[in-house]
Amino acid sequence: MTATHTQAQLRNNPYKVAIASMIGTAIEFYDYYIYAAAAVLVFNTQFFDKSDHNVAILLSLSTLALAFFARPIGSALFGHFGDKIGRKKTLVASLLTMGLSTVCIGLLPTYDQIGFWAPLLLCVCRIGQGLGLGGEWGGAALVATENAPEGKRAWFGTFPQLGAPIGLFMANGTFFTISVLVGHDELVQWGWRIPFVLSFMLVIVGLWMRMTLHESHVYREAEAKGKTQNAPVKEVITKHWKPILQGTFIMTATYVLFYVMTAFVQVYSKTKVGVSEWGHPTGLGIPANTFTGFLLIAAVIFGISISLSGIHADKIGRRRYLLLVTAAILVFGLCMPLFLTNGTPMSVLAFLLIGMVLMGMTFGPMAALLPELFPTEVRYSGASLAYNLAAIVGASIATMVAIELNLRFGIFGVGAYLAVNCVMTLIALWTTHETKDVDLTQTQ
Repeated sequence: MTATHTQAQLRNNPYKVAIASMIGTAIEFYDYYIYAAAAVLVFNTQFFDKSDHNVAILLSLSTLALAFFARPIGSALFGHFGDKIGRKKTLVASLLTMGLSTVCIGLLPTYDQIGFWAPLLLCVCRIGQGLGLGGEWGGAALVATENAPEGKRAWFGTFPQLGAPIGLFMANGTFFTISVLVGHDELVQWGWRIPFVLSFMLVIVGLWMRMTLHESHVYREAEAKGKTQNAPVKEVITKHWKPILQGTFIMTATYVLFYVMTAFVQVYSKTKVGVSEWGHPTGLGIPANTFTGFLLIAAVIFGISISLSGIHADKIGRRRYLLLVTAAILVFGLCMPLFLTNGTPMSVLAFLLIGMVLMGMTFGPMAALLPELFPTEVRYSGASLAYNLAAIVGASIATMVAIELNLRFGIFGVGAYLAVNCVMTLIALWTTHETKDVDLTQTQ
């Protein structure tokens, strides 16, 4: 049997890879989002001193940022091994890191039981989640795009991106269901643990899917040519710092938009109606389950928009497509007061639906664009670093910044914050080149 025939036999079915990357990423995002939901709904009462309600909420939300700072470390760690020993083994390790961290959160004792050790252990587990997701995205994007048919990389790249809306839907759907079945009080006391412990079963499914795949043929070709790097992270930082910066700021507006919609607007909507000392509305008083229902609907729209985005990005090119979408997000940000200042449930729903359409349109092509900026031997490290450094710039403090801006300047201040980040993304896109026809087998 010839080597060529053996390579052909070992080449993955692109549709099988796409589905496997989508399922694995959906599980990782489910784990990630149940934490975000719990941080908003219950962690302030379970893991922090309840003597000052507002401080407890801010401390709970601040733990969200830990994962964003851990993600670049995860991208460097898993990127190193993904470029050195292969995508498949590294994706298995990232899934295990995320899954074990999530299950442990569901088993942690509370502040009332062990005092300050409770938030400390929570932070450790949240960092574990960040490390896992930091290594996940780059590998999932690579196996989907490196195995994609010619001319369809952006569309196949949307499959791992679909993990975000699927995970969002699963996470909020689980909390919504538990709240309906046991009631809000029981959800806060013990019901919140169920989604975290259930993650164990999902991780088993994800591991089985990933173990059935072969290593990417693109990586195997680079390995056969002796093009793999002993220190890929050092290589990508020293020789490819420009695409790392471009990729980071290309993703920035995407992150800000998402966390404004799913975190800030959630806090703003659920907070009781009031006025800040600067005279701006502090909340809308919408019931928690109502907003969670809105997020479930929005997650479906998000997924549909992601799928359609890949088709268009393959047709007209990633750069031109994203320039148009980012400009639309900028306008949307400046229009935020029309939806949210003294908003109603229906205006909040409209805001989420329009925002999720734009979110899907910008998020979908990223799994193709970011890997296309780097050569094969440093692609895992480069794409992962750009993606996760963007999380620090665009997402780590977005919720807290938005809350403070709303208190001082109203919803217009939040919209202007989104618009400024869109300007940074437009500049990054303008300075890069079109990547639609890049050969992914290229090496330095």
